[in-house]
Amino acid sequence: MSDSERMVIVGASLAGATAAETLRTEGWTGPIVLIGEENELPYERPPLSKGVLLGKDQPEVAQLHDRAWYDDNNVDLRLGSKVTAIDTGARRVTLADGSEVEYDKLLIATGSRVRKLDVPGADLPGINYLRTAAESKALTDAYAAKPRVVVVGAGWIGLEAASAARERGSEVTVIEPQSTALASVMGEQVGELYADLHRQHGVDLRFGVGVESFEGEDHVTGVRTSTGDVLPADLVVVGVGVQPNTELAEAAGIKVASREDGSGIVTGPDLRTSVPEVYAAGDVVRWDHPLLGHSIRVEHWQNAKDSGKTAAKAMLGQKVAQDALPYFFTDQYDLGMEYAGDVPRGTSYHVVLRGDPASGAYLAFWLDDDNHVLAGMHVNTWGSLDAVQDLIRSKKQVDPARLADSSVELSEV
Repeated sequence: MSDSERMVIVGASLAGATAAETLRTEGWTGPIVLIGEENELPYERPPLSKGVLLGKDQPEVAQLHDRAWYDDNNVDLRLGSKVTAIDTGARRVTLADGSEVEYDKLLIATGSRVRKLDVPGADLPGINYLRTAAESKALTDAYAAKPRVVVVGAGWIGLEAASAARERGSEVTVIEPQSTALASVMGEQVGELYADLHRQHGVDLRFGVGVESFEGEDHVTGVRTSTGDVLPADLVVVGVGVQPNTELAEAAGIKVASREDGSGIVTGPDLRTSVPEVYAAGDVVRWDHPLLGHSIRVEHWQNAKDSGKTAAKAMLGQKVAQDALPYFFTDQYDLGMEYAGDVPRGTSYHVVLRGDPASGAYLAFWLDDDNHVLAGMHVNTWGSLDAVQDLIRSKKQVDPARLADSSVELSEV
């Protein structure tokens, strides 16, 4: 590779900025252009739904680097710039202002966007989504008035938003079409443990309930549910998932998985796309995971960091593979949790608990029918995650009874 070659990164996201940083730390001295649609410096999202939303931290804590870092490392950071097209034949990207940037190697790190509810009243002021730094700041400020809050969706974002609202003194109601919290990602048994946590903190949980409409004229005043109830609301937080921003790639002829196949830009383990010299990282990539043995797309912080590093090294010609186990964490009230592994949708599994959930400190494991550990999490049991990941990576059959026995070391189950 020649130092005159230009690396262009579309998406000044965590994955994109991590890739730029990795290119420099790996010794690349050639030009790097990092293009972001937002006007904010690249940032991490977890603080936005945790410390910032609680009013404990300022949004700036989420920034990866200050502006001087990009200048000092000769990264051409272009904020407030939207890429409208990728021409893989001419190897250039077109921006909304009509300008063009040529590339020798391209990384697509366009992330994902929130799914929005399409019901009457959905555009009323007071209805909030939580994805960007600006949205987090607006919601944090609104929480200060201790409004009556209705949260739509009992996934991770919804539960963290509910937790922060309760801790700041608001009345909170959560509505969710599924049978319990986190049912699609944790299953009913573990999901109900999280539901109980919120009940214990005074959250009104309504499961099996959807949204028919939002009420109000100049501002939201209530949520009409599928049961016909109208829940009073001064503020609504909607957390019903995200969808990857694959449109640019698809329009450029880059292979993208269908929604039925899980969406995402399709790559191999090295995060190379179907088009030469084009790579993908972060929420937007669906790659062949060499350890898990199937394709996967992950919408969490750790994957953005890991895949940004892997993609950068691949762009430099290094032989790499994105083999990190999916990982995420949450903080709600006095609960701290870390999770690793993957349970593909439709997989038959059973859950083994290690420790008493009533104590507030325990582990949970998801096992397939042959008793291989697919995933595991700890709740307030710090220092145990490495052993959990070792079990997953080993792919060995375990004895569920020994796994549940806290007197048996995890390395010996």
